[in-house]
Amino acid sequence: MSSEESTEPVPASRAQRLWELAGLFLKLGVIGFGGPAAHIALMEQECVRRRCWLSHEEFLDMVGATNLIPGPNSTELAIHIGRLRAGGVGLVVAGACFILPAMLLVMGCGWLYVTYGQLPQVNALLYGVKPVIIAIVLQALWNLGQSAVKSLGLALIGGATVLGNLLGMDELALLFGAALVAMVGRHVSRSRLHAVAAVPLTPVAWGAAAPFGLWPMFLFFLKVGAVLFGSGYVLLAFLRADLVDRWHWLTDAQLFDAIAVGQVTPGPVFTTATFIGYILGGVPGSLLATLGIFLPAFVFVAVSAPLLRRLRASPTMGAFLDGLNVASLALMVVVTWQLGRSAVVDVVTVVIALVAAVLLFRFRVNSMWLVLGGAILGWAVKS
Repeated sequence: MSSEESTEPVPASRAQRLWELAGLFLKLGVIGFGGPAAHIALMEQECVRRRCWLSHEEFLDMVGATNLIPGPNSTELAIHIGRLRAGGVGLVVAGACFILPAMLLVMGCGWLYVTYGQLPQVNALLYGVKPVIIAIVLQALWNLGQSAVKSLGLALIGGATVLGNLLGMDELALLFGAALVAMVGRHVSRSRLHAVAAVPLTPVAWGAAAPFGLWPMFLFFLKVGAVLFGSGYVLLAFLRADLVDRWHWLTDAQLFDAIAVGQVTPGPVFTTATFIGYILGGVPGSLLATLGIFLPAFVFVAVSAPLLRRLRASPTMGAFLDGLNVASLALMVVVTWQLGRSAVVDVVTVVIALVAAVLLFRFRVNSMWLVLGGAILGWAVKS
């Protein structure tokens, strides 16, 4: 009897799962440099390969699902994983812990900016971190691609998505177009691929000119989080339309400084809102701006996540998800190429990237140590 009791999976209790989620996503929030593509790569390494919390197919389905809803993709992926691992409480814990380190760091940058009129120097650190991030993303693309590219047709869809993105077509149009082509292709033996019309996203300005207030600022960021698809550059357009041009709450210089902080700090790029909130309203403004821009992501994931298994069970919708997953990876390929051009800039960064790739692919070294090692090397070379 005692031997039977000792073999029961008691460690997999909900409380332990919550602690595991908190520890993992706090760590990823600290080391998650490089934007959404790098965050997705880190989560794939930690949650799929190291901890086996979910399969590659489940992970890809979640990545695809985050592209169908507005908001920050990598944060929504963390929320999805938290929900799968520990239900509704896990959803909140994973998302909040992923956001928290970046929020605190960006708030600190905001304090320095307001107090001293300048940003902390992070270029030396990023010099060594960026090539490591490229290696991490390449490893994730390789692993996820083996599960996503199931046929020649899906490979062609992925290639067409890369080409369309390079030609400037809208990301959302490409994702839906690839998913629809894959779904139709399941039932039509010989179908021709038609060009997907680009539907450019344009910034929407809400309301008339008004003096600054914490409540209007919160509502503004809530609306941005609820409707924004795309990258940090799309976020820039949305913020500029109202905060600079319409309401004159910020100058162009302040807005671009805020975008820079969101790009160079670890964690979600949407913490740009945290920095802006601090400039406009101090700590209360910073907290409200962060809550506003991230809150819709929690709601959207909670509503859409239960549908994933049903979609995968349907042959037609399963093909839709296959196309969506391939297109998502294709967009990651383009992002990785763009990141690589700015990260691998000289002999030192080439060496860092190659060494990191060998340590990842051949020796499976934990990415956290590689990121920390890259930061130390960057600091040593540039300081």
